[in-house]
Amino acid sequence: MELTVAVYHLTENFPREEVFGLTSQLRRSAISVPSKIAEGQGRLNTGEFRQFIGIARGSNCELQMQLEIARRIGLGNYQLLNDAESLSHEVGKIISQF
Repeated sequence: MELTVAVYHLTENFPREEVFGLTSQLRRSAISVPSKIAEGQGRLNTGEFRQFIGIARGSNCELQMQLEIARRIGLGNYQLLNDAESLSHEVGKIISQF
C-alpha cells in the first residue's frame, strides 16, 4: 500500500491535462497491485491465489512502464518518481517470493 500512496503523491502535481491520461493510468495500476493480492488472499484455494498474484505482478510491471514514461516526458518530482520506482521494484521482489 506504500507504493500506492507514493504514486498518489507523485501524481498530485501532474499537469491538469494528464488527469484522464497518465495520472489515471498510474493510479489505477498502483491501486491494482495491493487490491489483487488482497483479493487473491481471500480466495478459497491456492490456484486462485496464484492467479491473482500473477495479475498483481502484471499490474506492477505496467506501473513500472508508466513511471518510466513519466520520467522520459519530464512529469513529476524527480525524488518522488525515484521513490515510487524503488518501491515498485521492492514490491516486485516480494510478489516473486509468493
